[in-house]
Amino acid sequence: MKRAATLRLLSDLSNFSGSARLRELLAADPEVRVRCSPDGRHLLLLRPPGALAPQLLIAVRGPGEELERAWPAGQLSPLDAFFLPWPVRPALVLVWETGLAEVWGAGVGPGWRLLQSTELCPSSGSRVVAVAALRSRLVWCEERQADAEGCLVPPSAAFSHHVCVRTLEPSGEAGTNLGRTHILLHHCPPFKLLASRKDFFLVPTANTWPGVGHILLIWSPGKGKVVVAAPNLGFSYSKSLNPGRGDTWDFRTLLRGLPGLLSPRQPLTVHTWAPTPRGLLLLDFRGTVSLVQSHGGTRAVGTLQEAPVGQAGSAALGTFHGTLACVLGSTLELLDMGSGQLLERKVLSTDRVHLLEPLAPDTENKEELETRGGLRLLSALGLFRVGWEAPQGLALPSAEDLVFEEACEYYQRRSLRGAQLTPEELRLSSVFRAPQALASILQGHVSPSTLLTILRAELRDYRSLEHLKAQLVAGDDEEAGWTELAEQEVARLLRTELMGDQLAQLNTIFQALPTAAWGAFLRVLQLQPDGNGRLRSQAPPDVWKKVLGVTAAGKEPPNGVLPLFELLCQYLCRLEPRWLPPFVELAQQQSGPGWGPGGPGLPLYRRALAVLGEEGTRPEALELELLLGSGRPKAVLQAVGQLVQKEQWERVLEAGLVFSPSSPLLRSEIFKLLLAEFARHRRLDAHLPLLCRLCPPDLAPTELLLLLRAHLPDESEPPTPFPEPGAEPPLTVGLLRALLEHTGAQGQPSGPVLSLYEDILWDPGTPPPTPPRGPMTTLQTSDHPGLETWAPSGQGFYVTDTG
Repeated sequence: MKRAATLRLLSDLSNFSGSARLRELLAADPEVRVRCSPDGRHLLLLRPPGALAPQLLIAVRGPGEELERAWPAGQLSPLDAFFLPWPVRPALVLVWETGLAEVWGAGVGPGWRLLQSTELCPSSGSRVVAVAALRSRLVWCEERQADAEGCLVPPSAAFSHHVCVRTLEPSGEAGTNLGRTHILLHHCPPFKLLASRKDFFLVPTANTWPGVGHILLIWSPGKGKVVVAAPNLGFSYSKSLNPGRGDTWDFRTLLRGLPGLLSPRQPLTVHTWAPTPRGLLLLDFRGTVSLVQSHGGTRAVGTLQEAPVGQAGSAALGTFHGTLACVLGSTLELLDMGSGQLLERKVLSTDRVHLLEPLAPDTENKEELETRGGLRLLSALGLFRVGWEAPQGLALPSAEDLVFEEACEYYQRRSLRGAQLTPEELRLSSVFRAPQALASILQGHVSPSTLLTILRAELRDYRSLEHLKAQLVAGDDEEAGWTELAEQEVARLLRTELMGDQLAQLNTIFQALPTAAWGAFLRVLQLQPDGNGRLRSQAPPDVWKKVLGVTAAGKEPPNGVLPLFELLCQYLCRLEPRWLPPFVELAQQQSGPGWGPGGPGLPLYRRALAVLGEEGTRPEALELELLLGSGRPKAVLQAVGQLVQKEQWERVLEAGLVFSPSSPLLRSEIFKLLLAEFARHRRLDAHLPLLCRLCPPDLAPTELLLLLRAHLPDESEPPTPFPEPGAEPPLTVGLLRALLEHTGAQGQPSGPVLSLYEDILWDPGTPPPTPPRGPMTTLQTSDHPGLETWAPSGQGFYVTDTG
């Protein structure tokens, strides 16, 4: 069910003193200035100088007398008038262009009485061009004439104004008194002054020097600082300005210290300025409404269906419950401040409508409490309230629901992503801790002290982050500032679930500040070289779990966003390629079960290889180091195969010897691979000692010979004693003897001889007994088989005559 905007009549003005005169002035003069006292009981109407009498009317709701004053022709009427809050009843301050200020108060009896009359400007040649009031402070902009040094000439004449402040203070029986004057700004252009609930806004006028017509200032007395902003440039700078400490600024010196503000830019073309509790609203001649916030940031709110026609058209702006209300002529438009969408448009019966400022937060009047949650509109027809009415039967949201809805609007304004945030997402995500904490407080689950303990680290980080931003904007020590900013953002993101938006933000940080981001991770992971080409880390397992974890298995990261481990590998490959293999080895040591994206089917070395590119396009050296450092048999054999193709025999043998103690099977496979190469060519002969060391201890000589025989080149012609020139030398018994001795030495049995060849290697060296001497003949036939005896191996075939 859709909510509807309603206009409800609060009063037909008959309960105000001087109601007839009040209706007359509201209907007759469109330029009349209307103000309301903080408690809502007094209405002030002030006509511009030169208007018909009476120029001032104060109407009182309920008991009391109105105040009506007129100034004869030729005598200046007040430039402006304000109500300033006071404990018992509000004080009225009238300010003239000459600098005269009068403070009036409502006495115990009916009527008003003058409490004080004073001069704001110290010199007779000065004049007040603008004035504003906030709480007990009165701020004005005055123009001062040339001093004794001579007349001012442009552009000096454009900076002949000063901005000053005085405070309403208690003064004995008189009740109130304006305190001493303090100058906030020297040598500034003419400013128009506006006041919201907490801030003063100094905005340019038509007479402002064009070179600074795009600049406005925001003074926050409660914070003791002034913000210099250029909405068209997107710049804002903050400086200290606390009158209590004697702070003051020369406007020209202030701007010279803020880079970029004096860039050539067209002056602001604004039809209407309107201060609100949210900030300063400005309406341009295209019908676009923007909001300048107290920190200097500017954002577009929306565009009206009708744009103002020239300076003559009247417009009034206000906000309530995330809604922008604009009265342009006789049309009232309501826009959503979050999306800029037009919510409702009403045509009023009059074009002379005034929006009244919000009531003071501590107002307790029952009738005025009815206006909360809406805006008050004043016209000759009466006092109205515009607000949203929920249809009957519609359940109102709880306080917790309102918290998350308001947080949605806030985070949506600050978010850079296009997707719309929802209250449900804020409830479930661990990122948005502030609304969750506030909702818990409202539900009574978390005490304020517990909440402060939980959020202390976040509040400290936020404060230091704001300080860093100001430091970077000012251009102070930028390199160290960017490094610290990246480190803080990395630490903050690692405290989140690191999914979706958080992972995308981390990718963005690496793209914008690769060196600083990688340096931040060095400190987070506490990485240090150990002197042997390896890395060690003292980071807790939870940090490594964040580094090695990725999104759900089978799901690719959105929009090319890399998981954290792949992101670190990618930038480590760019910045310090030689440390990539040690980093992957360290990650394998730190990884726990189930930390990978797809379980054991996708080890870390393969994730790192995927970052390097497709197979065949990767840097060969890095690929080999990653394969060898993985410790996985399949990867090591792949690397060994590549090294064999490159004939890097020493690296192959070293790799085999490294993995020998931990993986006998891998050692055996590498040895068989190298033995095949040893059988084919002689380029491994120089590395025969290492090949012997790599030989598996359980390999028998017969097995060795069978392996060699399988890989010996086929001989198409009978062997010759010497190879032909240019041909590969054949494998000789001398080269083979070292391998056979090694296998024999490692596996010599204690029992009988096991093969035909092993007795050659295991011969103890003692010659056999000398046979009897006698005639010796060579055996020609086998006519006497019984007389044959086999001689010991290696002695030749002979027989003896025993006859």
